[in-house]
Amino acid sequence: MLSVQEALAFLLAAAQPVADTKNLPTIEATGRVLAADQTSRLDVPPMDNTQMDGYAVRAADCASGAASLPVSQRIPAGHVGLPLQPGTAARIFTGALIPEGADAVVMQEQCAFDEAAGTVCIRHTPKPGEWVRRRGEDIVAGSTILERGTRLRAQELGLAASVGLAALPVYRRVRVGVFFTGDELTMPGEPLKPGAIYNSNRFTLRGLLQQLGCEVVDLGNVPDSRDATRAALRQAAAGNDLIITSGGVSVGEEDHVKPAVEAEGRLNLWQIAIKPGKPLAFGEVRRAGQPSPAFFVGLPGNPVSSFITFLIFVRPFILALQGATVVPPKRYPLRADFDWLKPDRRNEFLRVRLNDRGGLELYPNQGSGVLTSTVWGDGIIDNPPGQGIRAGDVVHFIPFSELLN
Repeated sequence: MLSVQEALAFLLAAAQPVADTKNLPTIEATGRVLAADQTSRLDVPPMDNTQMDGYAVRAADCASGAASLPVSQRIPAGHVGLPLQPGTAARIFTGALIPEGADAVVMQEQCAFDEAAGTVCIRHTPKPGEWVRRRGEDIVAGSTILERGTRLRAQELGLAASVGLAALPVYRRVRVGVFFTGDELTMPGEPLKPGAIYNSNRFTLRGLLQQLGCEVVDLGNVPDSRDATRAALRQAAAGNDLIITSGGVSVGEEDHVKPAVEAEGRLNLWQIAIKPGKPLAFGEVRRAGQPSPAFFVGLPGNPVSSFITFLIFVRPFILALQGATVVPPKRYPLRADFDWLKPDRRNEFLRVRLNDRGGLELYPNQGSGVLTSTVWGDGIIDNPPGQGIRAGDVVHFIPFSELLN
């Protein structure tokens, strides 16, 4: 069996970003992956402006302490003031351009305006530059603001808009065909016959793929037969970049996915030293009339195994197909508030949650079919093979927030 690190490196080495790109309006590009570096054509802010409501002054005019200055003008945001004459002040509002001649702003709380006299008493000695946003202090014209491979969140879209980018080049969405094997699988809403179970993996995997921004083609449940599985593989390969299945990748007589893939393409990887997991298959399926095959990932059928192996392997693989820069999830050293004294020889991913004492609690049942643990938990511990844990030990915690975006 390959280690988790070896298997992940193998998948990422095989992934090639989709070739097609398009320009999308910036306002519609949430969740897409940037296909080219973006540079700014302007400075941000474009001119010196004020951070506060107050009075624009020459600092030298206020150097002697309390100063009374005539108010020569009023400058709201979006308006350009006149040059500030020595010995005067300008009423100014947050975001407004600093008038020529002024070099500081005194916040209104430190001033007293005399409406009858038209003067303001400055009760503060400002320093040059006080409460002034300098031109280009955020972004300098010509600098790269977003790099190719960036997944565009709300803050990236706001940054692009701040320099006037109305459209962005993005990779097209990755197309994923999914199907599920097992005669025992039943859809919620249908009667549950003896020996049957509801197909939770269909909902979990579809949700994970949609969160990643994939186009999902759901072929549903496929009967437990070699011919039906091969037909589903051919159908899924026809219009998709990636095929994902759940179940049927072990070595039992009713596990048909592995031999079906070998008949329709090839398997490049099978079985990983991970718990929960282990039977995870990676390969490719031929596409009729097309020079390149569709990638294939076969996930285990147990719900937690399927969920964890998707997060650890399939998520970064899909990000690579999308053209995204793949960054390993952050691991935080935290205290274990439990004992785990019978470690497995495989790399374990234990479902845990944070407690009020800043430590980690373990879900009591770590079985691969206990989906409750994924809802109860805040994340997982990446526990190396053969390593026991005693209360007080520092472990490597990966929050779900690192793996579900």
